[in-house]
Amino acid sequence: MRIAGFAAFCSILTLATPARAQTQWPLPASLATLEARAFSDLQGFKDDNFLEAWNSFERTCKSAGSNRGLLSIRAVCAEARKKPPGSADEAQTFFKTHFQPFEIIPAGAAPKLNPAFLTGYYEPILPGSLTQSPDFREPLLARPGDLVDLGQGHSHPVLPTGETAGRFGKDGGLESYPDRNAIDAGGLSDHARPVVWVRDAIEAFMVHVQGSAAVRLSSGSLLRLSYAGRNGHPYSSIGKILVDSGEVPLEQMSLARLKQWVRDNGQGPGDKGRSLLHQNRSFIFFNADSSDERATGPIGAAGVPLSPLRSIAIDKNLWPWGLPFWIEARIPWREPGAEAPAFGKLMIGQDTGSAILGPARADLYFGSGDDAGALAGGIKHYGRMFVLLPAPSDAGAAP
Repeated sequence: MRIAGFAAFCSILTLATPARAQTQWPLPASLATLEARAFSDLQGFKDDNFLEAWNSFERTCKSAGSNRGLLSIRAVCAEARKKPPGSADEAQTFFKTHFQPFEIIPAGAAPKLNPAFLTGYYEPILPGSLTQSPDFREPLLARPGDLVDLGQGHSHPVLPTGETAGRFGKDGGLESYPDRNAIDAGGLSDHARPVVWVRDAIEAFMVHVQGSAAVRLSSGSLLRLSYAGRNGHPYSSIGKILVDSGEVPLEQMSLARLKQWVRDNGQGPGDKGRSLLHQNRSFIFFNADSSDERATGPIGAAGVPLSPLRSIAIDKNLWPWGLPFWIEARIPWREPGAEAPAFGKLMIGQDTGSAILGPARADLYFGSGDDAGALAGGIKHYGRMFVLLPAPSDAGAAP
């Protein structure tokens, strides 16, 4: 599970609420209209590598953890198991046979005017140590034993609005979980142990934002970390705070610029850099994951390894896992900072995040390492987003 694309540091997507027309399954009309399209309307569709997309889709069909979300497409998954495609052409035929594309038009937006907001994310690969040292001072923490996670989009009447986790107090009642500031000050006591130590607070913060990481130890081995929960406090964009306060001009904001500002302004108790991090009260916990599946890639919220430029994070309160989406835009997806070429790919909804809200909102997974991070950090663009819903012959299993 991921938290937000880097571009979410700098921008917020606002959805209009008036309804345009009666919405088709599965969205309420107050959020969006789904307008039927032909596959020939999807720019570049015929040129995509559909075998890559099918492999990502088939992974989600196999995931026991995502069965509930896949109720709407279980008939399509059954067809996928009968005769796996042996070529990209056969995979394209599979998608065209079993799905129908619908363009997602947020309420109040005009069609064909790039109403979908796109960001990117990645898996950091960074040095670290299993023990604390002057070079590795900041811990990434395991899930605390007292954390009561209500789940994204859920709340409890005794907790403040927007909080999705808590813990039981001395009186036995549910109470708010410590926020980032309180955790930094020792608010978890011995409830959470360090999994690994990384260079400094901003490196740990960026791992929190991405929701997973691979930490290279002194032995040369990789310790792969997976998302294990969060303290339930709402996410806040520290990049947006810097821009809004005039500390960094919007046109200069980047991942590197953000890190440098925090380091330049200090990361010790009371320093401006550390205080900025505390303004995002959300805090993420991790577990060391040595499974064969995790070695393939970070595990998304759907319970399957993510595939570069085939997996996207979506609003899980609106879309079930496993749905294919056609993403169409002009974004710098091949080279950071370069002229934005055309992008058109079939991608699978396999992840989510606290900043990924709304029907026409997608966070594109770019892969692992610095190169992927440089590309992902440059994505804050508008485009078009099409959901592929089961064709009428496959829709009988829809809830």
